[in-house]
Amino acid sequence: IGVHFFDMLTWIFGPCHSNEVHEMEADHGKGTLGLTHATVDWSLSINRDHLPQQARAAGKTTFRSITVDGAEVEFSDGFTDLHTVSYRNILEGKGFGIEDARASIEIVREIRDAKP
Repeated sequence: IGVHFFDMLTWIFGPCHSNEVHEMEADHGKGTLGLTHATVDWSLSINRDHLPQQARAAGKTTFRSITVDGAEVEFSDGFTDLHTVSYRNILEGKGFGIEDARASIEIVREIRDAKP
């Protein structure tokens, strides 16, 4: 969970120069990334009890949002077929390569290995 989120963050805000994990449990984690154009406080969870009340009330099982300069953008929907589309592109020789994924893979490896 989360690798695509970190990939998006580096694509939008630039390379990561610092990565601090504040909390890491079996079902959730929190930390701060220092990126070229932003400092990002992140929180990821697979625990449904951590969903915002409005998401639970709407019967959602996922909630994705980002707040930039005080404006929140929710992007929870529209992700159901993206892996299929990506795999199809890879098989057609139009997919992403290792260099496209390297930064986000390094970020999540550092998070996995961190001692909060």
